Amino acid sequence: MTITRIDPGPRLAEAVIHDDRVYLSGMIPEDTSLDITGQVKQALAEIDALLKRADTDKTKILSAVIWLKDIGDFAAMNAVWDAWVVPGQTPARATVQARFNDPDMKVEIMVVAAR
Repeated sequence: MTITRIDPGPRLAEAVIHDDRVYLSGMIPEDTSLDITGQVKQALAEIDALLKRADTDKTKILSAVIWLKDIGDFAAMNAVWDAWVVPGQTPARATVQARFNDPDMKVEIMVVAAR
């Protein structure tokens, strides 16, 4: 059994690879001044980059959890998500409303992928 950590810090690692699974920490936008569309695009770009570092990609995502500051942003988030996912390769997914420590942050996305 091998465990590899990508960018481990004192509190969390950006990703943990265990056998053939990759567990990403919650990905957030860098620019919280953006609207929901921009923030979701940034978070998904972070996911793409981290999955690439783990030798996998979005076609192998098994599950996703999406937290939204305002569930009223659900349709706008889905528009970006639907354009990003590969048809026929969509993961199991849950979306919930949540409060964030940063009042300007609108989304956080966490995924588990196969390699």
